[in-house]
Amino acid sequence: MNLYSNKQKWKVVLLIIALGMVTASLFVSNSIVQKVSERERERARQWGGAIQKKLELVRLTNHTFTQLRDRELEKMELLVAAQKEVLRPAPADAMPDYTFPMSIVNQNNDIPVILLENDENISQYRNIELDTAYFRNKYSNFTEKQVRKAFEDSLLRLADAWRKKNPSFTIEVFEGLFLTYIYNDSREIQRLERERDSLIQSFNQELIDNEGLVPVILMDGTNDSIIGSNLPAEKTRKENLRRTLSDLEAQNTPIVLDFRNGTVSHLYYDSSPELKQLQFFPYIQFLIIGLFALIGYLIFSTFRKAEQNQVWAGMAKETAHQLGTPLSSLMAWIQLLESENINQMIPQEMEKDVKRLEKVTDRFSKIGSGAKLDDKDLTATVENVMSYLRPRISDKVEIHTEIEQEVEAAHNGSLMEWVIENICKNAVDAMEGRGSLYVSLKRVPEWAYIEIKDSGKGIPQKHFKTIFQPGYSTKKRGWGLGLSLVRRIVREYHHGKVYVLDSQVNVGTTFRIAIPL
Repeated sequence: MNLYSNKQKWKVVLLIIALGMVTASLFVSNSIVQKVSERERERARQWGGAIQKKLELVRLTNHTFTQLRDRELEKMELLVAAQKEVLRPAPADAMPDYTFPMSIVNQNNDIPVILLENDENISQYRNIELDTAYFRNKYSNFTEKQVRKAFEDSLLRLADAWRKKNPSFTIEVFEGLFLTYIYNDSREIQRLERERDSLIQSFNQELIDNEGLVPVILMDGTNDSIIGSNLPAEKTRKENLRRTLSDLEAQNTPIVLDFRNGTVSHLYYDSSPELKQLQFFPYIQFLIIGLFALIGYLIFSTFRKAEQNQVWAGMAKETAHQLGTPLSSLMAWIQLLESENINQMIPQEMEKDVKRLEKVTDRFSKIGSGAKLDDKDLTATVENVMSYLRPRISDKVEIHTEIEQEVEAAHNGSLMEWVIENICKNAVDAMEGRGSLYVSLKRVPEWAYIEIKDSGKGIPQKHFKTIFQPGYSTKKRGWGLGLSLVRRIVREYHHGKVYVLDSQVNVGTTFRIAIPL
């Protein structure tokens, strides 16, 4: 009856089921992570396409603005030419007609123009929203002359700013007098630029505020300039950009966006924080479950061991109690036989067996109530048990002993004899009543070693520890309690160790009992 083997089989079955469940759960979790990752990748690709479309729109808009500015430049050239015609000295014999050039000058209703005399004084201005009323309201304590001076100074500053943006035109009216035409973009261009900048800023703000978008950065084909990004400004600085791109490339392979018009861009992106957390979630989940399972196992194992201890103690006490009554009766019958006229060898042998039963009863009573350890000669204990076993073991088993003298160790003689006897009987059974049995006692620093070696069938290495488990037995009628009891006596009562020192199949087995000195 091998209860331990059945228990091991169930453990293997449950372990396989658990591993199957873990594998299935990991497969499902990884499948979900893969799908989410693919969606984020597609979202990043769509974002890159949108950024590229925005870039194309900006390029188209800038091209349109360039054309509008070229037209305004042509208008200014025409206006300056008309102004030159008006300012040209008239012939003495004819009255020139300035209707057409003046119509050209008067048609300018949208281009802001400032006319300077010798680059110092304001001569004229046109299509400018700023006027003297602004300064009159702002500086109420100014005189009219001061207001006029502040207004002209503002026009001069505007002229300097416009001169940097657009070309200026200078004409000589007569010797020593030069007029310079300085202009700015028309009101319509300025309005369109404001709307364009507002749309771009709104688009960029939506990009930054879009919590569902993964961290991305879109680079041009040479990876030299940033087209668009929602990364923090610190990561996109020139000194940190290469490291940022390298980190993103290590996370995901960049997406190449080919717009089939000669434009190629590289989209670098990272997984979202939620996806990163989701990737580790199954492992964290199993770690928590495993931790709870381990705590539960330790708790139930403690309860189980406590229950086993109670069963061991209860069984030992009950066995000792049950043996007490028939032993008393047998002692009385032996005394009666001794008084009768019979062969005295019979009651003497019976008395020996009764004393043996008393020793067994004493052993069980000590297991149930706790064993007292005495510092005494371990040599005598080993010799006593071997003297008892010699006449009770088959003559076909050769017994060899090598016992060192005067080995003092704290032990309970009755229980230690039980341990040695149990292992020796198992060795004889393993040899099937034929072979050699070696028993030795030697002292090493801090330990006393009792080694029991047989020439039996041997034990596979994988069973070196399991043979001490309750319920494990290689005998058809065995209960698997002998070696379990041996380990309990050695480990719990004597604070020692018992283990298989060496074993080879069909060669033999060596058990070692280690008792601390």
